[in-house]
Amino acid sequence: MTVECFLDLIGGEWTPCSSGEVFDNTNPADTREIVGRFQASRRADAETAVAAAARAFATWRSTPVSRRARVLFAAADYLETHVDRFAEELTREEGKSLALSRDEFLRSAQTLRFYAVEAQTVGGETYPSDDPEQLVYGLREPLGVVTVISPWNFPASIPARKIAPALATGNTVVFKPSSEAPLSGLRLAEALVHGGLPAGVLNYLTGRAADVGPAITESPQVRAISFTGSTAAGEQIHRAVPFTTRTQLELGGKNPLIVMDDADLDQAVDLAIKGGLSLSGQACTGTSRLLVMKPVKAAFTDKLVGRVRSLKIGSGLTAGTDIGPLASARQLETVLSYVALGKSEATHLIGGERLQGPAFDHGHYVSPAVFADVTQSMRIAREEIFGPVLAIIEVDSYADAIAKANDTHYGLAAAIATRNPRTMHAFASDIEAGSVKINRTTTGNLVNAPFGGIKRSSTSTLRESGRAGLDFYTQLKTVYRGC
Repeated sequence: MTVECFLDLIGGEWTPCSSGEVFDNTNPADTREIVGRFQASRRADAETAVAAAARAFATWRSTPVSRRARVLFAAADYLETHVDRFAEELTREEGKSLALSRDEFLRSAQTLRFYAVEAQTVGGETYPSDDPEQLVYGLREPLGVVTVISPWNFPASIPARKIAPALATGNTVVFKPSSEAPLSGLRLAEALVHGGLPAGVLNYLTGRAADVGPAITESPQVRAISFTGSTAAGEQIHRAVPFTTRTQLELGGKNPLIVMDDADLDQAVDLAIKGGLSLSGQACTGTSRLLVMKPVKAAFTDKLVGRVRSLKIGSGLTAGTDIGPLASARQLETVLSYVALGKSEATHLIGGERLQGPAFDHGHYVSPAVFADVTQSMRIAREEIFGPVLAIIEVDSYADAIAKANDTHYGLAAAIATRNPRTMHAFASDIEAGSVKINRTTTGNLVNAPFGGIKRSSTSTLRESGRAGLDFYTQLKTVYRGC
């Protein structure tokens, strides 16, 4: 079977990288299948991409916002027209179920449309002045060249929510997707080009972070960086960039679900399963800690283990699959190492095995694991695993649950299961997290609502998503005009 080789998009041209080298993107459900070959770009390619974006900025910033919006609308239509093919490619390169992949591309189209409309309402303010012959007002302007670096777990929707507001407000973009799932990002770039985006306004390149990262983050021509990934990588970027470069870093999490003694336990188990396992645990907002009140811990645990035992594991292309493979051999190795660690620290209840057999031997499959008797000092309670591993921590009271939930370096998402309105109200105030969920999963956020974490989960500057996502890509001038 012929393997397609995909090119970089630089200055409006689909072009091979300067080194002539490529890398394979393989199917995590069956690594014998090569989904595509991609450019192993180097620093020179990245510098060319930044320069192309810089050249395109003056024209794009002066393009009427209604015309910029038309590009986003057309790109959204393109994604929807090809959603079935693109969803299958996403599942083949990342592993999630076909239904989730389809939803992701439809959500990406929704995101493009949201910013196409919302950007047309962005403006400044007028300010009162004691001088009757003076007009004082704010003027919002684009920043210039911005860099978008996105992860592999949501390879279409995360870059869409970064790129769309950047383009809508008149910035030009250098986009580097993860090497684990570059094809879905390419389809997003392809949609924008098809929508009429001028040459150089969006530049897409693939390659190792070590090879291209410094050129697209440390260049003085780059005015802002939006990055989603590990906390370690985000902190490294934050330290290295110039003082004048804005950063929007959405990083790791160790997200809790508190189960109160008045909770609907079936619902609470459903929240734990969907929040912690539906994406094979590979979501920055995924549930990993289950803080369960002592009176209901035994019943909750029995229900949870029963549900986990019933989950169907397999290829995301197979109907009825609940959990797909991990995205890479590295992810599999990491998860298995934490499972071994958990067995030495806590009580192992179920799962965590490397699956074997004809359906699994060529993929990165592991069964979901549940541990009980987990304490705050254990590494499986403190470190981000990014896999299908759930840790049950017993709590004695609401105050104990809040103290343990907040006892972490992270603050991305948190949830509670309870029927008590007073507890719901208190939780929203007491929990230290950027996304607060009440009787909802820790995962998921609206296109039109701000998203971001606190503590080491984020730079906590300007939020992604919603109208707040536009603010990051604009700067404010204050104008004093005499009559």
